[in-house]
Amino acid sequence: MSDEVDIVALDAGAIAAAANDLGRVLADCVEAGASVHFMLPFAHDEAVAFFRKVAGEVGRGDTTLLAARLGGRVVGTVQLGLNMPPNQPHRADVKKLLVHRDARRRGVGTALMAAVEHAAARHGRTLLVLDTAETGDAERLYVRCGWVRAGVIPDYALWPDGRLCDAVIFWKRL
Repeated sequence: MSDEVDIVALDAGAIAAAANDLGRVLADCVEAGASVHFMLPFAHDEAVAFFRKVAGEVGRGDTTLLAARLGGRVVGTVQLGLNMPPNQPHRADVKKLLVHRDARRRGVGTALMAAVEHAAARHGRTLLVLDTAETGDAERLYVRCGWVRAGVIPDYALWPDGRLCDAVIFWKRL
């Protein structure tokens, strides 16, 4: 597999076509314990259905989805939530940064974060917000990428195995 990370924005049709590959990444992350809204057991079909729903959001212009490829294979993804209230046209939410375990520690997450920030700027967004599980690899990545830690919310969500999970809220001004 090539070491060069290729980041592409997928339109609704491309997401539908790649839903199986995107679902493989999501299922791997959930199986690895990522707190990204899903619980175990988590079937690949559920992951594919999730991305088909995202394709609709992308088609409406509410979301941008970026995919990372290594050696032509989808190994990661991130979303930019653009559907904000009228008093927040300058803001967007970064959602679902996912990197398959086989591709970690190869710059995929960093490349996806740089690309999502550029996508936000192209949409005229100047403030980004995200939440992540405390003490995870993602938290360290966001700090390395220059995000500011706003605080911790205890018991914010559940880990896929049902244990409570604290969340860290981050922000970044572009």
